[in-house]
Amino acid sequence: MTADVIEKTRPVAPVTHVRQRAAVARWVRLALLILFVVVFLIPIYVLLVTSFKPLSEADPGQAWNLPQVWTTEAWSIAWEKLEPGIVNSFLLAIPGSLISAVLGSMNGYVLAKWRFPGADVVFTLFLFGMFIPYQGVMIPLVQLMVNLGVYGGIPGLTLAHVVYGIPICTLIFRNYYVTIPDSLIEASRVDGAGMLRTFWSVVLPVSAPAFAVVIIWQFTSMWNDFLFAVFLTAPTSWPTTVMLNNIAGAQTVPYSQQMAAAILASIPTMVVYVLLGRFFMRGLMAGALKG
Repeated sequence: MTADVIEKTRPVAPVTHVRQRAAVARWVRLALLILFVVVFLIPIYVLLVTSFKPLSEADPGQAWNLPQVWTTEAWSIAWEKLEPGIVNSFLLAIPGSLISAVLGSMNGYVLAKWRFPGADVVFTLFLFGMFIPYQGVMIPLVQLMVNLGVYGGIPGLTLAHVVYGIPICTLIFRNYYVTIPDSLIEASRVDGAGMLRTFWSVVLPVSAPAFAVVIIWQFTSMWNDFLFAVFLTAPTSWPTTVMLNNIAGAQTVPYSQQMAAAILASIPTMVVYVLLGRFFMRGLMAGALKG
């Protein structure tokens, strides 16, 4: 009987050891995650703390200290300086991202489901457009905007971003649409639907993830753009990034105003990610294996 008991209890020690190692590994992973979160949040802490300080306390030597006097004066001044730029950025990013999404979806639909002779060549040319640097087209782009009569305003800047965003938008939608079964497209053809009817009734209703990816991508790109904004807009049409640069480039840097302005400028993109982020990875990875 004693031998049987010993034989039954032998595996307990190795199993217990494995469980202990697994528990230690979980705690190590948790500690590393907490460390990474703390490191990631340090700049945000400095931003928030400094934005609530008066100018007398807002200097690099006191960046880690909590304010002795909490004030929202920097936020008020930052909003007053940034408000025109934020309005201009919304006028740029909202219509620009929507137009880019619509054009990209049409291009991706045709290249994925309505094949035509030379479709692969056209798609390759679209992809080449992703690798043209901004600096390489800046001078001819300015000349084109002047000739079209849209230089210096938001419409011209929107046009530049939409055209420059067509390659990446087309790629995202094309890779997403290759995951849609061809049988759905063929069934719509049998029912008498043409290209546009099939696109409107069959493809668009299942395109939400791809639209989310493109809108996030284009909205963030347009909102954070600085180079196009400086070259293609007049002071009355400057977006948030240029206004933020002007605050940061003052001779006497108002750190509290600069930090408050940086937070205000980042809020719209964070809101877009919060609202559409759950679709982002699903739409971005769709077609990664088939496309």
